[in-house]
Amino acid sequence: MKKNKRGALGRGLEAILQSPDTDITSTDISGNYVVGAIANIAIGKIEPNPFQPRNNFEEDTLKELTASIAEQGIIQPITVRKLGYDKYQIISGERRLRAAKLVNLEDVPCYIRVANDEQMLELALIENTHRTDLNAIEIAISYQRLIEECNLTQEELSKKVGRQRSTVANYLRLLRLPAEIQVAIRESVISMGQARNFVNIEDRDEQLKLLNEIRESGMSVRELEKKVKKINHRKKKSPLPAKYLDLSKNLCDDFNAKVEIKRNNRGMGSIVFKFGSQKEMDRILTLLKK
Repeated sequence: MKKNKRGALGRGLEAILQSPDTDITSTDISGNYVVGAIANIAIGKIEPNPFQPRNNFEEDTLKELTASIAEQGIIQPITVRKLGYDKYQIISGERRLRAAKLVNLEDVPCYIRVANDEQMLELALIENTHRTDLNAIEIAISYQRLIEECNLTQEELSKKVGRQRSTVANYLRLLRLPAEIQVAIRESVISMGQARNFVNIEDRDEQLKLLNEIRESGMSVRELEKKVKKINHRKKKSPLPAKYLDLSKNLCDDFNAKVEIKRNNRGMGSIVFKFGSQKEMDRILTLLKK
């Protein structure tokens, strides 16, 4: 004779599952019961995770997973937290849950946890970054949320996600890049290795110019590194002494035109008068002859 399924779960877990008071603030429940518990839960009783860091799920891989579940069922249980009696919220395994819905499963095997909101965000992030290959921007956004919403330092965050602090910092720097470059990272136009080089360029126009070059002709990480070094070397040329800056300003005033003084590190350079028409050029030449 088969044992009652609920009775087989154990008295401690049964009390947790049936308690109307069990929610994210529970503090008197043994974690041993919760972490070790596996039960089949009706899909309709599982709410989505508001902290899910992944926004996009590749259609092809989701179809493959759906076909596998239709044939073999769910091999690895999803993880949920208990919100109250017969009410759950997914922590990780959203792809499996979506695929289960596509094959019209009524219930899915679940690991049952009790977690507060900070743990929800942390668990969802860790599970996704280690198992489902989030793109670099999604990881960066999730790290930033952990820092802001859970009040963590970069050092504390690196320990929680099991990565070096320098790695965490590299991801967070991506969020300083222009939106066009962040989209390119999302769409795999540029890799994480390439993206790290864009962070080292301060000029937005230079960043976008390089992005267009990569789109048009491609560029390896090493080639991009060389380009960035040249750009930064050019930008780091010695600034003009004050007397040359004053001279440039006086020439601009005298000729009522834009005058640019250029000088390299060896003291060589040029004085450039800019004009927008033939008439303006003639006027400048006339003044120079005086």
